[in-house]
Amino acid sequence: QVHLEESGGGLVQVGGSLRLSCAASGRVFTNRKMGWFRQAPGQEREFVAAITWNFGITNYADSVKGRFTISRDNAKNTGYLQMNSLKPEDTAEYYCGVSLSDSAVLADSYTYWGQGTQVTVSS
Repeated sequence: QVHLEESGGGLVQVGGSLRLSCAASGRVFTNRKMGWFRQAPGQEREFVAAITWNFGITNYADSVKGRFTISRDNAKNTGYLQMNSLKPEDTAEYYCGVSLSDSAVLADSYTYWGQGTQVTVSS
């Protein structure tokens, strides 16, 4: 079992920055991927970014490329999502997840999820 806990969300103005953290505990899978998804009210959960835990290979949604950076700290078993140049359309509940499958962009491929952290970007 893997327990994930997100933190770092909040209210920020347009153009501002936030850094989300996802602390993992429990069973460790070295070949796992950690991903960030977001879900706005009335919308489906959408892929934001993912990173492979062993080699640090990253993948981003087109909507966040150049603004968001995903990273991980192996020693702390924690993943991060640095979000810069935030826009109102980035407003959503952000979730981190762990995937043990080949896919990193499909929410259904993720086995474990955190409880979410709210990000609100005001204009």
